[in-house]
Amino acid sequence: MLSQPASAARCAIRSLAHSRRISSAAGGKNSSSKVVFSGIQPTGVPHLGNYLGALRQWVRLQDEAAPDTTLLFSIVDLHAITVKQDPKALQQWRREMLASLIAVGLDPARCVLFAQSSVKQHAELMWILSCGASMGYLGRMTQWKSKMQLPETASPLASSTNQLKLGLFSYPVLQAADILLYNTTHVPVGEDQAQHLELTRELAIGFNHLYGPLLTVPETQLSPAKRVMSLAEPTKKMSKSDPKPKSRLLITDSRDAIHAKLKSALTDSIEGVSYDREARPGVSNLVDLIFHFDQAGAASPEELALYLKDLSMRALKEKAADTIDRSITPVRERYKELMSGDQKELVAHAEHGAQKAEVIAESTMQRIRTAMGMEW
Repeated sequence: MLSQPASAARCAIRSLAHSRRISSAAGGKNSSSKVVFSGIQPTGVPHLGNYLGALRQWVRLQDEAAPDTTLLFSIVDLHAITVKQDPKALQQWRREMLASLIAVGLDPARCVLFAQSSVKQHAELMWILSCGASMGYLGRMTQWKSKMQLPETASPLASSTNQLKLGLFSYPVLQAADILLYNTTHVPVGEDQAQHLELTRELAIGFNHLYGPLLTVPETQLSPAKRVMSLAEPTKKMSKSDPKPKSRLLITDSRDAIHAKLKSALTDSIEGVSYDREARPGVSNLVDLIFHFDQAGAASPEELALYLKDLSMRALKEKAADTIDRSITPVRERYKELMSGDQKELVAHAEHGAQKAEVIAESTMQRIRTAMGMEW
């Protein structure tokens, strides 16, 4: 919910509609401009896996985008509540995530940064799309199966799925609504989300077949995978759910924390540095981290490892720590600014982003309601 009175919010939304870029996106199917949408769950401060795998790609998209490209990045808190959340923690994580997005380089003046729950049209379009989504198709989605630790062959009708909640099962439909609401043309995702994007396309095509070409059928823009592994178990991906805090590096970690975590990182007893993810996963993970932040003229991690081949494990860890700390220091400092005091700047960015998003979302929904016979 926006904190300002409803009448003031409506006035702000009307004035924002005069923005050329926002109005262009609100034009829907007739607009030739590129519209990029992506979302991230509010899990608090991102770790380096989140940063290298998604957030840095978003910043690059922003910096390289044409002036008429609309960029929307959402904190998808409605998706987050498909599992139980502590309300106070969720509120804090939303703020931490927004501060992190701005701190890594996303510009609220160039991008639309907003919380999904602040734009009510997401839920409205989800219901409409769910009326055209089949149980069979949703049953083949892997998201709910992985969350429930079930095999890919699991059926939603099996006794093993008695605890399956509707929100988790229909997660991909809400994701489709997130994307289609903004006339999105391109969605940057990893390969693990490609299945959901195909459902989004199918739902858009099905809707357009019934009501006319109202929804833009988006293209999948696969982001190059950045494998960042756990510091404690380098055969597993770095994760927030890992109970070992030293298994991950946060983008706000202090210099001392970075050095302490890397000092305890699992490597091996083989002398020197070489790159082999199978035989030397811990050493290779450190080489990857250095390469992601400072390629030092190397064309690949394998080539970088040749430059580092004479380093001891201690020296390799220190180099990784210094490289990472040097790279994220500006992020850490900007994050502290945003999260200090009463956080008025952060709240203002959240409210302004939601207002801009609602301009586009309501324009889309007005066309949909008219086409479906839901306007007087």
